[in-house]
Amino acid sequence: MVTLVVATTIDLASIGPASALLSMPGWYPGPLLQDTSSFTNRAVRLLKCDKSIVREDHLDKRWEEATGEVVDEVIFLSKHTAASNRPALTVHPIGVPHLCQDEVPPAGGKPGWAAPPNPRIGPWLRLLKAIAESHNLIPEFEVTLEATHHGPEINSPTMFVEIGNTEEYWKRQDAAQAIALLVWEGLGLGGGAAVGDWSRNNGQRKILLGIGGGHYAPWHMDIVLKGHVWVGHLLSGYSLPMEDLGQSKQTNVEGVGGTWREAIKVATKADFPGGEVVARLDHKSFKSWQRNAITGFLAEQDIKIGKPSDFC
Repeated sequence: MVTLVVATTIDLASIGPASALLSMPGWYPGPLLQDTSSFTNRAVRLLKCDKSIVREDHLDKRWEEATGEVVDEVIFLSKHTAASNRPALTVHPIGVPHLCQDEVPPAGGKPGWAAPPNPRIGPWLRLLKAIAESHNLIPEFEVTLEATHHGPEINSPTMFVEIGNTEEYWKRQDAAQAIALLVWEGLGLGGGAAVGDWSRNNGQRKILLGIGGGHYAPWHMDIVLKGHVWVGHLLSGYSLPMEDLGQSKQTNVEGVGGTWREAIKVATKADFPGGEVVARLDHKSFKSWQRNAITGFLAEQDIKIGKPSDFC
């Protein structure tokens, strides 16, 4: 079982951390995947692509077919952009589960699909914040979760780790070094214990499914940073399209149209063996009829709704 760490040479915020990571000991050249070069260090394979990584569909399957190695997880290194232009270090799961089949995803993936979230997302967010603090990147940089969004399409547990938000920050060597250190320590390449190994969950088997709120999910992130929470998908309001079919005053789930049901159903399929997905609702982001429909649908799916204390 191997971990794929994926970077692209066309993205400064991707190749910078990859280069910093490769400057650490233990790496040697690995096999080519078509035109993609790779490097090996223990059970980690670092791939350098030459095109947009949100379009690199099925890298896990392609690697297995080319090498015979089974892929356990995938970690993409990427840039982040936002209208605020505030410098940021982010982590997030991927997918576009709310899109209809006839829609074209603007940034890769497949409509109605989401990759299994990498169990490291929560633990690595906490580690990233500690590294950023120790490297004096805070408060200049914000360390944050993002909601589930974009591609590529892939079937292995996956996460994105990103530097934002403009070229000035994408090429910052201190930010690149912080991301490289996150991967180095997080995967145990320096000899310490890996961070975010689900098989060593110490009895905490609840996985947070965030529902509602904005793209940066501050209500959900506050819980993650304060505890030992495992993080599944985070569905912001825009990923839950809901249409009033004239029955909004009823609690009948069927009275609300849109792809919100499909998005929630896909997002509950987290790859945490033996774990329990528990939903956390940002109640203030929903009207009463929307909230009633969502809670009713979660009940139908046997998904519990948790309070902050349930994730401690």
